[in-house]
This record gives sequence, structure tokens and C-alpha cells, in this order.
Amino acid sequence: MSEAELGFLAAQWEVFAHDHQRPPLLAANGQPWLSWLLIGGRGAGKTRAGAEWVRAQALGLPPFADRAVARIALVGETEHDVREVMIEGVSGLLAVHPRQQRPSWQPSRKRLQWPNGAVAQAFSADDPESLRGPQFGCAWSDELAKWRYAEAAFDMLQFGLRLGAQPRQLITTTPRPIALLKRLMAAPSSAVTRAPTRANAFNLAPGFLQSVMARYHGTRLGRQELEGEIIEDRPDALWSRALLEQCRVAAPPRDLQRIVVAVDPPASSNARADACGIVAAGLAGNGVVHVLADDSIAGATPTAWATRAIALWRKLGADALVAEVNQGGEMVRTVIQQIDAAVPVKTVHASRGKWLRAEPVAALYEQGRVHHAGCFPALEDEMCDFGINGLSSGRSPDRLDALVWAVSTLALGRSGGPRVRSL
Repeated sequence: MSEAELGFLAAQWEVFAHDHQRPPLLAANGQPWLSWLLIGGRGAGKTRAGAEWVRAQALGLPPFADRAVARIALVGETEHDVREVMIEGVSGLLAVHPRQQRPSWQPSRKRLQWPNGAVAQAFSADDPESLRGPQFGCAWSDELAKWRYAEAAFDMLQFGLRLGAQPRQLITTTPRPIALLKRLMAAPSSAVTRAPTRANAFNLAPGFLQSVMARYHGTRLGRQELEGEIIEDRPDALWSRALLEQCRVAAPPRDLQRIVVAVDPPASSNARADACGIVAAGLAGNGVVHVLADDSIAGATPTAWATRAIALWRKLGADALVAEVNQGGEMVRTVIQQIDAAVPVKTVHASRGKWLRAEPVAALYEQGRVHHAGCFPALEDEMCDFGINGLSSGRSPDRLDALVWAVSTLALGRSGGPRVRSL
């Protein structure tokens, strides 16, 4: 192909766009959307999608626009971000246009002007008042979750979106748990598309994903910056994300003195029933407990969860399998020993509420006496959303229950924390 043909092909965004980079048709209410939120990890292609959408709006390019929009707002965290990322960046507005369509950038006036007369003005979210007065037919807001004055800047922008039959806005951002972003995502007039960093792997440096995933996969930072998840802390929770990150180590020590696998069995194997919590932990020579694995399983029969727990016991060479028997009594021991009679089972009974049982374990975390040897996202989600009502996200915290039994058995025993008594 000639250079001109390659250039023409490269400009056909509808051919190369990922699904998450394509504007949705309808909002949650079944009507055409007013706000499109593209939520994604770093490098997921948010900037390219934003630039291509603005290009389509300015030039009236189908299938992403049916008419040209004459006045457009570009809002970034700072003036520097608008210029260096949204306009002059490698995936910015100047880069995505073929030469004959490219707008002229007038830095002194903070605006782009297309050959057809369409104009895009650049604004900093650090200066909400600069949005007072101008009016627009559409807007692109980038990294809204980082804006210092997010509420004020967003409000001023809404007052300016008053041109045309249906003013729309695209918001591209890596998520953070700010109130404005959560409200927008829940709004009936919003449409949301999401993507992790790996969705755009073809366009990223070969070693980038491998190195960052190896370092950050499963951590709070990785889930936010790579997976595009909103990670929140519950104010009344016993654990926080920051605390768990402080307790994280890459691998357990070699001097583990004891290892136990704790099981919190469900009352039923129904798919809607509670999960079976299966968590392993080991006690090091210095008295620090290391959480080693979370093999919890949902919707499993007693035989299935018992088999899974025994497999983890064998894999780790554990000393004992600790099983809570509030739900199943001697059935728990019986099921386990029917599969493998050689497994030493320590049955325990909860005589206090979940919150009271968990408090002394949380105190061990605060004292630096419990480490997580790796990342356990589902378990850590339960820990950081565990409230005084004994629930996590409205459900029984089965993984957390198993964790509490494992840590208590190793570090607290009979004399401290939850009252654990053998049957």
C-alpha cells in the first residue's frame, strides 16, 4: 500500500476502535445518553477514544456523529494536561486527524479551530470560573476523578452545555471513589463503558503489561489504575486498604512453624447460598502470621468444598484443618474424614458475634503481626467492607470468617480474642 493509502486506513477509527471505545447507543434509561463515562485503567485507550469522538463531533463524521458541532469544550485537570495530553499528546486531537482535516492550535487563545469553522476551547478544572460564560454543543472531560475542584468545575460546565438539540459530554477517567463520579455512573441519563489496561495490550510496549502486572496485580493501586475499578473504604470497617497494603509481602518466609487451613462451611450448597470460606495461614518463627491462600468457593456441595480444602491442606503441607461447626455440627468433620481420614481436623464453635471475633484479629494487623503473602482481592474486599452488623456488602463475610479462624488459631489460641473451644 502507498503512504497515502496507509494514511487513509489509519484514519478509519470505526475499523480499529475497541468496543469500549465506541459510543454507546442508549443510556441506562433506554434513551439516548447525555453523559458517556469511559472508565478504564492506564493505557486502556481512553485518550484516543476521547480525541476520536471530538474529531467526529467537530467534523460530523458518521457513525459517531450525524452533524458537526460548532462549539466544543475540552476540560482537563490543568492547562498543562489539556495541552500535553488532550491536544498535543501522542493520542491527542492533533495526532488523530489526517493532515487535511487537522485543526489549527492557537495556544495563546487556548483553542483549536477546524477548517469547517468548528472551535474547541481548552479549560482547566483548576479554574471553574473560566467555564462561566462560554456555551457549547458538546464537551470532553478528561481524568475527572483527579480534578481538585471536581464539583464546581463540573457544575459550571453543565451550565455551558446549552447549544444544539442534544448537548452531550464524554468523560474519560481512571476511577477514584469520589462522590461526583459515583453519581454520574448511577444517573439514568448516563452510559458507562469500562476496560482494563490489558484490553489495549496491542498498542502498549511489550514489557509494560508484564512488569506492571507482576508488581501491582491484585493490589489496591493495581485494581484502580490497571483494572479501572472503584476501590472504596468503609468508614466503620475494621480494616482499611492502606493498612492491608502495609501488611503485604511478596512471599512468606521459609521458617513457618505451623500452617493451618481454616474452613467456614455454608449451610447450603444452593447457588444463592453463602460461599464456603477456605483460607490458609502460617505462623513464622518471629510470631508473625502470614496469610498464604484464599481458595474459597461458592455454590459447592459439601463434598466439593471439603475436597477443595483438603487439596489446599496437602499442597501447603498444613498441620491441621480448622473447621467452624456452627452450621453443620459433626457433619463437617464427617464429610472431611470420608474423603481423607488422615486429615487432622480441629473443630471450633463461634460463641461470639462476627464483629467481636474479628476485632482482636484486626488488632494484630494494626500491630504488624499479620502479613498477606501476595494479593487476595476478594478476601480483602470483604475485610474492607465488613461492618459492625457482621455483613460485608450485605452478605455473610465467609472468606473473612475463615481468615479469622486461621489467624486466631495460630496467634491467639484459647487465651485471646474470639472464644474458640474444641468440640
